[in-house]
Amino acid sequence: MSGTGNVRYKVAEAARLAGVSPSTLRLWETQGLVVPERSVTGHRQYTEADLARLKRISWFRAERGLNPAAIREALEAEGANDDANPVVAPESSVDIQVGRKLRSLRHAAGKTLEQVASDIGIAASVLSTLERTSQGVSVAVLHNLAEYFGTTVSSLSGEEEPEARALVRAGEWRNWPRTTPGVTVQLLAEGKNQMDCHRFVLEPGASSEGAYRHDGEEFVYVLSGHVEFILDSDQFYDLHPGDSLYFESWRRHAWSNRHDGETVLLWINTPPTF
Repeated sequence: MSGTGNVRYKVAEAARLAGVSPSTLRLWETQGLVVPERSVTGHRQYTEADLARLKRISWFRAERGLNPAAIREALEAEGANDDANPVVAPESSVDIQVGRKLRSLRHAAGKTLEQVASDIGIAASVLSTLERTSQGVSVAVLHNLAEYFGTTVSSLSGEEEPEARALVRAGEWRNWPRTTPGVTVQLLAEGKNQMDCHRFVLEPGASSEGAYRHDGEEFVYVLSGHVEFILDSDQFYDLHPGDSLYFESWRRHAWSNRHDGETVLLWINTPPTF
């Protein structure tokens, strides 16, 4: 490796250096305090910037006694005072593509941060962080923003742009930009296709954090774990390994990992409206 900026730490290493347990790191991830990168096989990888953030989180918790919500506010305040803060800035152009596209769409529409945030029902600071870092919002909010600007989540990520690959080997999936804590989306097919084919990996407690809807139809198959789907706010489905669910995407749908470990899903949308 050419320098410390390229170092990647595994969970156990990062936890030891931050002075906490690996389970604490996973908890902080589900609380939206840190979003580590993922290897092609789905394993967490912490950068030097992540490690610096972990140490700040640990300090806020131990020395200031702050709860997760207060820690997030403190970290956002630090980031607002220094837009170049490496603690919150993703390292690759792919990682920040979603935020850039959203900012471009907002400018093209002649809208301010406050206007869009108010229309969507989120804080302007949350939208500002999303535009700068492509992180910090739920899947439901991301879908709502895509619908607001007349596009799709896949288009925001640039998923339709790469040349199609007929064959994708196990473990060679490209990760979708990681906008939502605890949710990893891996591409099982690339290119401008008629279907969105994804492998979702959900951490314990990960959820859509609200209901959303869009055009199309979708199919979900549970590979491992346990997930709950809610359709139209009153239809509840507990899905276990081997179970599948097919529904029209215009129906409001929400989901959450009901398993104490990872839940892995095969998820297909057609047309590509994820």
